[in-house]
Amino acid sequence: MANKVFESAQAALADIVQDGQTLAVGGFGLCGIPEGLIAALRDTGVKNLTCISNNAGVDGFGLGLLLETRQIKKMISSYVGENKEFERQFLANELELEFTPQGTLAEKLRAGGAGIPAFFTKTGVGTLVAEGKEVREFDGEQYIMERSLTADIALVKAWKADKSGNLIFRRTARNFNPMVATAGRITVVEVEEIVENGTFDPDSVHTAGIFVQRIVLNAHPEKRIEQRTLRDN
Repeated sequence: MANKVFESAQAALADIVQDGQTLAVGGFGLCGIPEGLIAALRDTGVKNLTCISNNAGVDGFGLGLLLETRQIKKMISSYVGENKEFERQFLANELELEFTPQGTLAEKLRAGGAGIPAFFTKTGVGTLVAEGKEVREFDGEQYIMERSLTADIALVKAWKADKSGNLIFRRTARNFNPMVATAGRITVVEVEEIVENGTFDPDSVHTAGIFVQRIVLNAHPEKRIEQRTLRDN
């Protein structure tokens, strides 16, 4: 079996990233984002990227890093409300946006990873989301057809991996990551701990190693909190 563990995020990305690629990136807000891989991607200097991600981080962190350096030309996203640079670029027609309902985005990635080219959903019927899409009636209800999503490279954040790439996610940091992992032609995973093969109970594995090509260790990620809310004493 080929060694999937790379010494750094830079080493894991160096020979596979190039201009114009489509990348799927896990995370929800700043929860469960592959922050080390995103920073390493910025440092490669690749540009004209299409990024599939629930949102685009915040100014100066997460995918916001790639917006600051103008490396992203298009976002396929569900929520874009926390990033002023995103807003500025979009309103200035400097950034393309394919706005996608959150559940639809998750299913687009899941379907892409499962080899399903398209599916029908009621979400978005009669709205701007449906413009230009096929509409079909099933049992008296209208549905729109959505094409699935795949990516040249998937960047994923997990809690633990074994050396075969079997993954365990931790609580809400799982979010979009399992779907992203299956949708990438090459999937690179950033984890906080790498263990020996055979360590995991097979029933505890969330994503099978067959979907993972490269693993990097980031034992102490920053894990910023996007919106800190405190209760008054």
